[in-house]
Amino acid sequence: MKSTEEYKLDNPVWNSLSEVHTEFAIDYGNTKFYNPDYCPFGGFIQLESTKDAANQYAALTESLFIVGDQPSLPDFLKVEKELVCLQMIVHEKIELPIEVEIVKLTEKHNEALCDLVNLVQPGYFKDKTPLLGDYFGIFKGEQLIAITGERMKMDRFTEVSAIITHPDHTGKGYAKQLIAHVVNRIFDQDKIPFLHVVESNIGAIKLYEKLGFTTRRKMSFWYISKNQ
Repeated sequence: MKSTEEYKLDNPVWNSLSEVHTEFAIDYGNTKFYNPDYCPFGGFIQLESTKDAANQYAALTESLFIVGDQPSLPDFLKVEKELVCLQMIVHEKIELPIEVEIVKLTEKHNEALCDLVNLVQPGYFKDKTPLLGDYFGIFKGEQLIAITGERMKMDRFTEVSAIITHPDHTGKGYAKQLIAHVVNRIFDQDKIPFLHVVESNIGAIKLYEKLGFTTRRKMSFWYISKNQ
């Protein structure tokens, strides 16, 4: 299943905040940011607008990301890091047997969910990030040991995100089963799944390719903080 709207993936933050996620948008005109309680991401349609927008948004958060070309910033902000990611997309359901119980996570799981993400990928996940989409997990006893969920959402596309397995429980196929579950649910909603992965994460990229994802383009996430 391909979409004539695939060009919207070239500007995923802007288009998510202009479509399904408008309620989470802080709109500065030609730059939009997610409310930082949910996700400190921004996107733009006019590069020059990023300077004033970042100036205002920085009053709300200690650090932020702008996705796309390198933004223009006020003097008190600096680029800490450019995270070059592969934007990957899949066009067919994943045929994979699900051999474990996959649980839809609810508010009662929020603390365990945030703890697991921040154990493996600290700093990206906020307390309200799970409200952007559905999240699913695998438990061992009472312990949440693997998760996958949804983040950015457009009318025709949903981002697969937070693909995390606890370091003590890797190598058991949990990630691929969770990805298959989330991807196939997205297709059931008549949408197309995509994801972002840092280009140096070769192991993850190989897994996604085995599951049918292909690289669409590179996408820079500019990590921005305040000058000390």
